[in-house]
Amino acid sequence: MADTYILGGAQSDFARNWHREERSLFDLFSGAVTQALAASDIDPSEIEVGHVGNFVAERFADQGLLGGFFGHIHPDLAGLPTSRHEGACASGSLAIMAAMADLEAGRYELACVIGVELMRNVPGQIAADHLGTAAWAGRETQGRTYVWPSMFSDIAEEYDQRYGLKREHLSALAKKNFHNAKANPNAQTREWTFTEESFTDSDEANPVIEGWMRRQDCAQVTDGAACLILATPERAKAYADQKGISLDSLPRISGWGHCTSPMLLDEKLGSTRGQTDYMFPWTRRAITDAYARAGLAGPDDLDGIETHDCFTITEYSAIEHFGITAPGEAWKAIENGVTEKSGRLPMNASGGLIGLGHPVGATGVRMVLDCAKQVTGQAGDMQIEGARTMATYNVGGAATANCTFIVTA
Repeated sequence: MADTYILGGAQSDFARNWHREERSLFDLFSGAVTQALAASDIDPSEIEVGHVGNFVAERFADQGLLGGFFGHIHPDLAGLPTSRHEGACASGSLAIMAAMADLEAGRYELACVIGVELMRNVPGQIAADHLGTAAWAGRETQGRTYVWPSMFSDIAEEYDQRYGLKREHLSALAKKNFHNAKANPNAQTREWTFTEESFTDSDEANPVIEGWMRRQDCAQVTDGAACLILATPERAKAYADQKGISLDSLPRISGWGHCTSPMLLDEKLGSTRGQTDYMFPWTRRAITDAYARAGLAGPDDLDGIETHDCFTITEYSAIEHFGITAPGEAWKAIENGVTEKSGRLPMNASGGLIGLGHPVGATGVRMVLDCAKQVTGQAGDMQIEGARTMATYNVGGAATANCTFIVTA
């Protein structure tokens, strides 16, 4: 595959409540696109195709056909060919993959990809019901008050039965991600305060949401958008020449993996019980496919990872599926500080979904943007020293849509 170059991008402040500010989904969308164009020094007339990642705008904002927003941002974007992509929490990653396919096919040379979600405009239970539409309605949503905390609690229970699982290791991941978020100027929780009791089994300081999942185990309900400007190698070379910079100084996507498992969690778990070392072989395949396409041998070739942590058990699982430890041994990496900001392979220096926030359709795009900043030394206080090769893992549903990117410079 040909590398896809990242000319720039932008992210909204995930701490903002756009509904409370009386701002709309369009305001969120247009702000991110406008800022990404400015950050890239690209004129709107140069963009040839637009891709949108979004999960549930119809439910939260009564709005579909989001590609039509482009033409209201700038007159030169009217007439732009656009598509919207939905894969639950992996919607942003799917939008990136579609844009990459367009560029690799030679249809276009310059693409704008935006992931966006407005989620804080409804009460918590209604938000939970909206987000629950990524599970099989009527088959695995029945009897669950909060669908996703309940289902990921089931995953934690399965881990416990297969390998053993300690709450202290999940709490350590939450504590790490909230701590990392304090260095992120766009993090939803950067001003939040916690006590040591916040990361214990205290029902007052860290109440149970569903089963294994307590408050600090859960990602945030967030308003947010992230945008990337992507280019073919030829277009990136022309851009670099115009700017008087080296092509090698631009970040690029050098590998990707994408695998969709059956939707039903019980079917997934049942099919791998006693059959494979990995609980989610589809996740493992998406990651190893990305390694192979980027010419990497494995996690030792990475300098950092931005991974999905919709719940702490998701990041716990990712440690194993990236190959950092053997299945059932993620606790070793946690206890040894491997994934800490100062560790051998930092995970979620941004704060992740738990600390930074999780506007569902934007998350996959935001992950790649943060990786692009890391490999070009532009991550500010989040910077991983010497980072040149980063990976993402973005999941939709209960390990249903699995997407990984390798970002290098």
